[in-house]
Amino acid sequence: MTIHWYPGHMHKANKEIKETLAQIDLIIEVLDSRIPFSSQNPLLSELRGNKLCIKVLTKSDLADPKLTNKWQTWLEQEQGVKTLALTTEQPERIRQLVDLSRKMVKTLPGKRQIINAMIMGIPNVGKSSLINILASRTIAKTGNEPAVTKSQQRINIGNDFMLFDTPGVLWPKVENEPSMYRLAVSGAVKDTAYEYDDIAFFAAEYLLSAYPDSLKQRYQFTKTPTNELALLEAIGRKRGCLRSGGHIDLDKASKILLTELRSGKLGSISLETPDMIQQELTALVIKQEAEAQLKDNKRKKKKKSYHP
Repeated sequence: MTIHWYPGHMHKANKEIKETLAQIDLIIEVLDSRIPFSSQNPLLSELRGNKLCIKVLTKSDLADPKLTNKWQTWLEQEQGVKTLALTTEQPERIRQLVDLSRKMVKTLPGKRQIINAMIMGIPNVGKSSLINILASRTIAKTGNEPAVTKSQQRINIGNDFMLFDTPGVLWPKVENEPSMYRLAVSGAVKDTAYEYDDIAFFAAEYLLSAYPDSLKQRYQFTKTPTNELALLEAIGRKRGCLRSGGHIDLDKASKILLTELRSGKLGSISLETPDMIQQELTALVIKQEAEAQLKDNKRKKKKKSYHP
């Protein structure tokens, strides 16, 4: 699957972030609790260096709480990283970010009167709502459409705490293909960037494996469908997504499944686990090594043909 999702302002945003990082004490990266790995910006690990980082897992009410705990443990294995799981309905918990930031920055050499923190995250992850709560006023524009914030801004939170806001930064290419699908399933990518049924088939396959009871309860199935096509057709029949001749409208059924998954109507669901990601990354390394070897063999063969 290919998703075209890297508009021009994203390149500008990445450049601005690199220029600003020199004056930053700490980074706050906002992640989606349902996809903590897939919603991480791989460029951040390169840009961050050894800077302190708080990874905020938003929308925790939509995620499987047991898996969220596992993800926090997994993420905090990295040196200098702390995590905080929350929702935008928990303003007091969100304000703990400032105290946690101060506590972490105190460990840095040299006295810092003013704390400079940079907040970043993918589009539609709840970053703007979080900023407005921290600032106790409406500063950042919010919305369900990805890519609302277009330029960097500096916000004085008060009490010697300065917050540098960045646009919802994406990256040119997602190396791990399942992560690309999960970003689309969660709503991080604009709907115009992909086909609904393609994404819905991916979601259906996963849900049948990981959360069959949630599907059965939501759609009142007497018997849970056995594969993704059967699931979408069953949802279509339940919701009246019919075309002439009694055929199921898979596009409409796909939209229903994705909309209800994103809104939490299927229950608290996480779309990835640490073990799953580890397996995918191992497979990705093997694939990349094989591709590199094939490319090298072709290069050698081509070179040899020029020198008989």
